Amino acid sequence: MKKSELLLTPEGFLALEEELNDLKQNRRPDIIKSLKEARALGDLSENAEYDAARNEQAQVEGRIKELEYKLENAIVSDGKDKTVVSVGNTITVKYIEDQEEEIYKMVGSLEADPFDNKISNESPIGVAIIGHKVGEVITVSSPTGSYDIEILKIA
Repeated sequence: MKKSELLLTPEGFLALEEELNDLKQNRRPDIIKSLKEARALGDLSENAEYDAARNEQAQVEGRIKELEYKLENAIVSDGKDKTVVSVGNTITVKYIEDQEEEIYKMVGSLEADPFDNKISNESPIGVAIIGHKVGEVITVSSPTGSYDIEILKIA
């Protein structure tokens, strides 16, 4: 796996930590218990409960490794600098063409949720506005074409 840095907000980092702790403290012991119970049933070669528990164990252990890697390589950006757009900021933008305003939370790619107005720093808008200031008009290049937005507020 290529070593890379992942941008996260403090909330995103905490959510990954909570998931990791839950997997280690709750799911892992439950799976071990299931494996013991399945072994007690006898012949493991034809034991569906044992196979299911082993599959679940493999998935949980894989997720634990993935979360540990992400947390180890995470860079937490809290967005305290309100002079330029960065991960962790809440940004109000105006679409120049139709004069509509939108409020977005700038997050790392792991936390992106367009339905909750959390946009990734790797999205077309994110790439375009990172590092820009209030009052600037920026052209956003997207797969569907280019459009202009103005940064109204950085919070």
